[in-house]
Amino acid sequence: MLITRRLEFDAGHRIPDHKSQCRHLHGHRYVIEITLSGDIINKAGDAANGMVMDFSQVKDLAKQRLVDEWDHAFLAFAGDKAIVDFLATLPGHKTVILDRVPTAENLARLAFDRLDKVYRDTYGNHLRLEQVRLYETPNCWADALRSAAD
Repeated sequence: MLITRRLEFDAGHRIPDHKSQCRHLHGHRYVIEITLSGDIINKAGDAANGMVMDFSQVKDLAKQRLVDEWDHAFLAFAGDKAIVDFLATLPGHKTVILDRVPTAENLARLAFDRLDKVYRDTYGNHLRLEQVRLYETPNCWADALRSAAD
């Protein structure tokens, strides 16, 4: 069984080497979809009976481990020195420094890698993260998938 939970957050970024408008500071209303696989839990009397995982728990874990950190932050590539130095001059500014350029593809992979550690089997139902889809716009997204070797 596959289940998916969708969350939204706002963040700014720039793609420093881009040859068009994306090299400028700008923001997006990002959407992240978290897809989990697992067996349906069959434990009478348990709040998760009949589910792979409670959708509210999927949301809470994603917010705690990723979304709350990125929401209303500027996602900056550590190698983009001009922006990193500038943002450091703004007292109390919410900046997240990343080890790679904050493209949709890189953000989806970072999100997958971080959340993969969060969604683990706790009911013996083989729960695991299968995919993170990150929408940068309603028409553009990137999918980070579990590799066949995992």
